[in-house]
Amino acid sequence: MKLNTDFVTWFRSVAPYVNAFRSKTFVIAFSGKMVADKKFVELVHDFNLLASLGVRLALVHGARPQIEARLEELKLQTKFVNGILVTDPATLQYVKETVGRVHIEIEALLSMGLPNSPMANAAIRLTSGNFVTACPIGVIDGVDLMHAGKVRKINAAAIRTRLEIGEVVLISPLGYSPTGEIFNLTLENVATEVAIALDAEKLIFLTDYINTKEIPTNDPSSLLRELTIAQCKPILQELSNNDTKEAVEIKRYLPCAIKACEANVARTHLVNRHIDGAILQELFTHNGIGCMISQVPLQTLRKAKIEDIGGILQLIEPLEVEGILVRRNRELLEIEIDRFIILEHDGTIVGCAALYPFANERACELACLAVHPNYRNAGHGSTLLKHVETKIISQGTQNLFVLTTSATHWFIEHGFKEVTLSELPQEKLGLYNYQRRSKVLLKSL
Repeated sequence: MKLNTDFVTWFRSVAPYVNAFRSKTFVIAFSGKMVADKKFVELVHDFNLLASLGVRLALVHGARPQIEARLEELKLQTKFVNGILVTDPATLQYVKETVGRVHIEIEALLSMGLPNSPMANAAIRLTSGNFVTACPIGVIDGVDLMHAGKVRKINAAAIRTRLEIGEVVLISPLGYSPTGEIFNLTLENVATEVAIALDAEKLIFLTDYINTKEIPTNDPSSLLRELTIAQCKPILQELSNNDTKEAVEIKRYLPCAIKACEANVARTHLVNRHIDGAILQELFTHNGIGCMISQVPLQTLRKAKIEDIGGILQLIEPLEVEGILVRRNRELLEIEIDRFIILEHDGTIVGCAALYPFANERACELACLAVHPNYRNAGHGSTLLKHVETKIISQGTQNLFVLTTSATHWFIEHGFKEVTLSELPQEKLGLYNYQRRSKVLLKSL
């Protein structure tokens, strides 16, 4: 960062997330391929950072590539059904051996302290246990999967007890039956069921191939940064016959995201692990770098309330300083709060607009249209304008006008035309500020 002010601005932008995430439970799932990667140490550092900020972490690891490599080394014949390894008694022995080895390697990395790194003076308390009760998957397409299993129950109380005392819980892709049998589980099944059982705030899958996009495109292998459950289901249908690496991974994780969110996990994130600091960038930046799935849209339009005044002031004050908007103090906002509409994104006010009706002339003024800098160029201004137009049409208003000194082109692009002062409602003409010399733009509805 070039200046101390840059650091201060960045630190202030991160602070709300730190406060929001403290004492919240995150379930993070990562594959065995990631454990084998040299960059896994950096991910361990990020786990430590989250834990030090008070996040309650349950980590679920995989071991699929290590298991496959071990079976290939032994020249054991393998068979997969729907991507699940048919696990006979002989194969199970090597699954247990491999998963145990991977688990111990992860424990070792989470236990180390490195000077001049986020692990300096770290004292992560790590715990594991028989938290997962499993049962056999059974027969699929006429094939008995034997010791390949699925989660039957999660001992959520035991996990919560350890999280509440500040321990990080590490969970393997193995489950146990009440009769003492051991089952080979999938990473995504375990992580999803753990998140649901814990009522986790977030379920995060670190992926290999999933990429994201900010605006809709025809590329089915990339996901939008934000999706609802309803938006996810058509994507799965569209990819049903697509066997690219990206599509296969989306079809693996998106159903888990849907299931978790339908069971009231607040957010599920699919994050590409190859991006440096992927988890931190996803969690602590406005736009993130992965795909976030939620049950309902994060963006809502609603009528402003008195409690929103602080957020509106924070939004419009920089534009007032630049002379783009007319100054409004807190007292005026309190008086006129009923005229404001706000655009809220995940609990944060990111846009606003105000409407001033002139009923006698069947006209309405659009004023104080503003969008937070971090959310511009994403269509939020258009969303506000469309909502305003729908609202005033329903009230029988014919004309919408706006006074602007700097956004003329934007309004013209959205159907307004520049007119003379004489076309203003007489009441508004009497209040016109000739010093600002604002241009008048009109849109007939």
